[in-house]
Amino acid sequence: MVATATRNRGMVVDCDIHNSTWPGALDPYLSARWRRHGELFGSRTHPGSLYPKGSPAAARHDAWPPSGRPPGGDLEFMREQHLDPEGIEYGILNCLGAAGTQLNADYASALCQATNEWQIAEWLEKEPRLRAGIAVPYEDAELAVEQIDRFADHPGFVQVLLIARTAEPLGRRRYWKIYEAAERHGLPVGIHFGGGARGVPVTASGWPSYYIEDHTDMAQAFQAHVVSLVCEGVFERFPGLRVVLIEGGFAWLPPLMWRLDKHWRRLRDEVPHLTRRPSEYVREHVWVTTQPIEEPHDPSDIRTVLEHLGGPDRVMFSTDYPHWDYDDPDRAFRVRLPEQDRQRIFSQNAKELYGLR
Repeated sequence: MVATATRNRGMVVDCDIHNSTWPGALDPYLSARWRRHGELFGSRTHPGSLYPKGSPAAARHDAWPPSGRPPGGDLEFMREQHLDPEGIEYGILNCLGAAGTQLNADYASALCQATNEWQIAEWLEKEPRLRAGIAVPYEDAELAVEQIDRFADHPGFVQVLLIARTAEPLGRRRYWKIYEAAERHGLPVGIHFGGGARGVPVTASGWPSYYIEDHTDMAQAFQAHVVSLVCEGVFERFPGLRVVLIEGGFAWLPPLMWRLDKHWRRLRDEVPHLTRRPSEYVREHVWVTTQPIEEPHDPSDIRTVLEHLGGPDRVMFSTDYPHWDYDDPDRAFRVRLPEQDRQRIFSQNAKELYGLR
């Protein structure tokens, strides 16, 4: 079945869909050595944040396919439940398996390569509406570059996928080779909600007590990365780099830019490599996805947020399918947007960024 525009709202580009592996899914794409490694030693990662027990696999209760695979693991079911009925013209897959988080860097690289080959064979070649992010072992930049160089020329891959909770702020030089490779291949770098590195808490003041705190505080990780990328001079060094903040919200971004600009005016001598106001780098190089969109008590305030961002041209719609906090395309915005803004957010911005035709 081919998706069609639904509910008179037109077609949608969904910038955050999660495809999932399951035990044995990657075995055909792993060498005998790494299959045996997995059997004998298994996965060794920092756990990061755990999802609520009431939502296994962080999924909607209706997202478990009859095939027995996990939510996001069955392409045909994804077509029936999401791509077709919601009028998804294109969907960007962000596979959040444990591949990139392994403590054994070589095993991480092997799993990332297997994940990317699995995405090609099982998703991209079977469904022309789908695109994907390249899974990389992001804590080892040289190994990450190997994956980028290996898969960047495949037309199905449209970004390099990182996770928000990394070992260090993403502006640090240990990550710069990733940005050089992404810029060289013309690929955006997506930074997605989640992760957990070396026991680093999600807040600047320690570990929270509750899941609701962890889930809310993840925005702090995105904020830290934006400040780091700007202040470390990443966008000066890589002027063609584009960064997408995925599932981190965006209402916090305007006041962060205001604060950065204020401090830069007095402290600019410390960062002479910055030739412009911090907010100018953000507006030129940073995109955001909508889910989980902030919901002001007065829904019309979201229009003000878009104005403070400088307009809607860096905002891209996402559902987070099949996760429990999924945003339905018809209900994500509780306020009517001008039709031109709606078209940009729901389709045009993503098409321009990812080169979708």
